[in-house]
Amino acid sequence: MKVIAFVRKEQGTGASRRLRNAGQTPGIVYGGSDAPVNISLDHNALYHALKKETFHSSILDLEIDGAVQKVLLRDFQVHAYKQLVLHADFQRVDAKQAIHVKVPLHFVNADIAPAVKLNGAIISHVLAELEITCLPADLPEFVEVDLTSIEVGHSIHLADLKLPKGVSAVSQENLTIATASIPAGKVEAEAEAAAPAAAAAPAAPAADKK
Repeated sequence: MKVIAFVRKEQGTGASRRLRNAGQTPGIVYGGSDAPVNISLDHNALYHALKKETFHSSILDLEIDGAVQKVLLRDFQVHAYKQLVLHADFQRVDAKQAIHVKVPLHFVNADIAPAVKLNGAIISHVLAELEITCLPADLPEFVEVDLTSIEVGHSIHLADLKLPKGVSAVSQENLTIATASIPAGKVEAEAEAAAPAAAAAPAAPAADKK
């Protein structure tokens, strides 16, 4: 994915306000052996790019005044209530150095999981993204979480995931990724339905006395 930017010479609150009024967003690119560079980006293009999941977890081609460099989006700030991106931070990446980045988790096959198909359970996504480390060339757009075999009362943990080749999880803990449970309301409803049935059941005949 390509991002177009321009060197930003003016700095300070006033300069940033003028940029935003002109439809631009101030930003910075840093990292690697080069000095940090203040940049400006087209606000509308950036605003719509931020809505795309891959923009947050992919190596981007940042073109500054015609020169392209590989970067990651590291941070961005938005206005509290306006549809306005206030600032964006990008980090240069080296093809030979591992990076730490958070990638989204994609949950698949919930509809055929025994917990859902046989018991009407709810799958709760405990984590929505996972922090990983890998070389830039091995960076996946997402990590898949296969729910095919999850049973009621069971969980999917980090150790259960099949990470892509060259990718490792940053956490050393066996994090809980998803759980399957019966909704409390359904359990109560089933219990209430079972109570009248039990009361209406005929009593066992008493034993004859001799």
